[in-house]
Amino acid sequence: MAKKLKKGLNEIFGEDIDSFLDDISNSSSKNKGNSQSELKVKDIRPNPYQPRKEFDEQGLKELADSIRENGVFQPILVRKRKTGQGYELVAGERRLRASKLAGKDSIPAIVVDFNDKQMMEISLLENIQRKDLTPIEEAEAYDQLIRKLGYTQDELAKRIGKSRSNVTNILRLLNLPGEVKKLVNDGKLAYTQARALLATEDEERMIDLARQTVKEGLSVKELEKLCSEKKKKLNKKKEKKKDPFVADVIDRLQKKFGTKVEIKNKALSISYTDNEDLNRILEIIGVIED
Repeated sequence: MAKKLKKGLNEIFGEDIDSFLDDISNSSSKNKGNSQSELKVKDIRPNPYQPRKEFDEQGLKELADSIRENGVFQPILVRKRKTGQGYELVAGERRLRASKLAGKDSIPAIVVDFNDKQMMEISLLENIQRKDLTPIEEAEAYDQLIRKLGYTQDELAKRIGKSRSNVTNILRLLNLPGEVKKLVNDGKLAYTQARALLATEDEERMIDLARQTVKEGLSVKELEKLCSEKKKKLNKKKEKKKDPFVADVIDRLQKKFGTKVEIKNKALSISYTDNEDLNRILEIIGVIED
């Protein structure tokens, strides 16, 4: 029998998700007609909304050793699959992975009646509160909640107990090139360093600077300085690189008027030194007569 939630997830946001999940386990184990049982490991599918992609291999091996010797103390949470037989994991992926690694055929589990929205929110909150997500995984999880559940950034920020600006900054990490994202996921680039790289709009420059940061161990301030310098150089190059037609027109006008001429932002600018020089230019144009 699946365990129904007595209150919606909206009411538990801001509380400790670990305590909430523990309450489900404890109340179920005290119930005579509880839904806790041993389920076959092969019948349990991964959580489709699990935001965490990377797991500490050494930590899993240590947990597997403990499970071989002592078993699984806390049951995992699963729900019945909507289509077909078997179950989907809700919470407890490390325990499930470690049980497989330990060669276990079954695992203690509690069947809960969670809908897709609740599963997504539980998965995100559980990992965030345990500090299990990399910044990129966190950004992908936020994006998934926004796209699939229609949250605004303000609503999401309130639900996870963070500021709107924090959510916005995390989401901006999705604009990083794939290679840079991998460096963040591998722990070679810190969140603050990844944020600094976003000041550089060119992807190739981002990748070059990311590699340089990892190789030379650059601080955030050093990286920000490099990004700023490269941006200034890029802007100067853009200024110098003018349309050949426009450059030819400027050259012709300067020869005609004998003074500096600029064409910028669809505006023509002709320089003069004093009133006498202005009158000279106006005569050439034909605005006044000699």
